[in-house]
Amino acid sequence: MLYFISLGLHDEKDMSLKALETARACDLLFAEFYTTKLETTKEKLEQLIGKPIKLLSRKDLEENYQAILEEAKDKKVGLLVGGDAFVATTHVALRLEAMKQGIETRVIHGSSIISAIGETGLHVYKFGASITIPFLEKTKGKLPESVYEVIKMNKARGLHTLCLLDIVAEANKLMKINEGIKILLEIEAKRKEGVISLEDEIVVFARAGSEKPLLAFGKVKDVLE
Repeated sequence: MLYFISLGLHDEKDMSLKALETARACDLLFAEFYTTKLETTKEKLEQLIGKPIKLLSRKDLEENYQAILEEAKDKKVGLLVGGDAFVATTHVALRLEAMKQGIETRVIHGSSIISAIGETGLHVYKFGASITIPFLEKTKGKLPESVYEVIKMNKARGLHTLCLLDIVAEANKLMKINEGIKILLEIEAKRKEGVISLEDEIVVFARAGSEKPLLAFGKVKDVLE
């Protein structure tokens, strides 16, 4: 059995009771923090759950996943992930592979940035497709024009776009808001289609789920500094 156990939005205290009980019932626990950055540690989770946890790298989960699946064939294996387990496509791919191999899977959902959108005052039904703005080092310096296309499509339909900012967990590197904006403006400078301008209105939301979240509204030009 392979359990996908969502940890929630901010730290270990956001785990649901079902998530906690499921984790405690597992024979083996793995965790990955490269798709979502949480304000917690492996040690804090181990203390809360009462079991040892093995941290996984991107390579462990995306290339060497068979080792996890082998364990799940005759044990209860839990994969702890930040936010909600299936917001990240990596976890969907792992579940599909498990199902192909006849391994039963279960999902324990949790709070995520998607469910936290309402705190901004914007309605979730008014959002179109979401994007992640990647670091240019991941795209070998090439501008990620696909994110521009999504914003363009959403605007044409009168919808908001949720722009997630990239992280490099191994280097503890998080994209800053102005870095993401600059990448979008670089694409606009190249495409010149009027999709993104300095006068566009923008909502900035960071540290969601914490005691001191950052929530601000203004224009694109206001967050460039």
